[in-house]
Amino acid sequence: MSLRNRTYTFIFIFCLMGISVILSQIFCSGAEAAKSSEAITAEEISSLFHEANSMFSQANKLSLSDPEKATSLYKKSILRFERIIKDGGIENGKLYYNIGNIYFRIKDIGRAILNYRKAAQYIGNDINLQKNLQFARNTRKDQIEEKQETKVLKTVFFWHYDLSAKTRLILFTISFGLLWLFAAARIFIKKPFFKWAISITAALSIMFTASLLIEYITLQKSIPGVIISQEVIARKGNSESYKKSFREPLHAGTEFTILENRGNWFRVELPDARTCWVPASDIEQVR
Repeated sequence: MSLRNRTYTFIFIFCLMGISVILSQIFCSGAEAAKSSEAITAEEISSLFHEANSMFSQANKLSLSDPEKATSLYKKSILRFERIIKDGGIENGKLYYNIGNIYFRIKDIGRAILNYRKAAQYIGNDINLQKNLQFARNTRKDQIEEKQETKVLKTVFFWHYDLSAKTRLILFTISFGLLWLFAAARIFIKKPFFKWAISITAALSIMFTASLLIEYITLQKSIPGVIISQEVIARKGNSESYKKSFREPLHAGTEFTILENRGNWFRVELPDARTCWVPASDIEQVR
């Protein structure tokens, strides 16, 4: 290979690696603890964190002997964790996971699922988080089946749904790097092995790139949410004057995708593809 061709190859690889870095920033910028201009100092954040953990531990000890006091301590612990997020400018999976656990302890299933879902944006592969989220979902009153197409997609493209964006990005980087390593080796070593290796790593690179792009597009268009009120009457329009959408109300922990917003009402799609309108005061968005 001439020096000129090698230069072009290097530039091409460098540009593609730059794309992977951009994707890394898109999907993982929020994955670590992030600080904005802090309204509280680092010392205050540390103090709040220790107080929240201490209150949580005390509440656990009192949960059987004095449930009322335990609940009070749990709520105070939540307030401190939430202040770290709001005033400290820090967001990460562990904080949301802790908040979700406490809400679950005080039987607030809606906010427990909401915070588990928020935690999943950062630590989606955490086994304990996955188990707790699924357990919380199993305890909610509304058990709505997903669309059949969604079930099929999750089965066929399991790697897209089961692996976090960060994990898929790492796998893309590895397969992409191996692709060019094998391509470079094949220039000097003419063996069939490298042809197969290039084909496989190229397919994996394309597969993970497509997966990341699809997720990015979905994130731009899709806004997930959770019902946090104990129950809410779903309507056929954006006011209480409209008829009920269903015989029974929806309950805390029911998840949905937001389709439209009109004033203080949202039109949402449930996992089984049914749509309805719910008041903004009864829901919260995952992001």
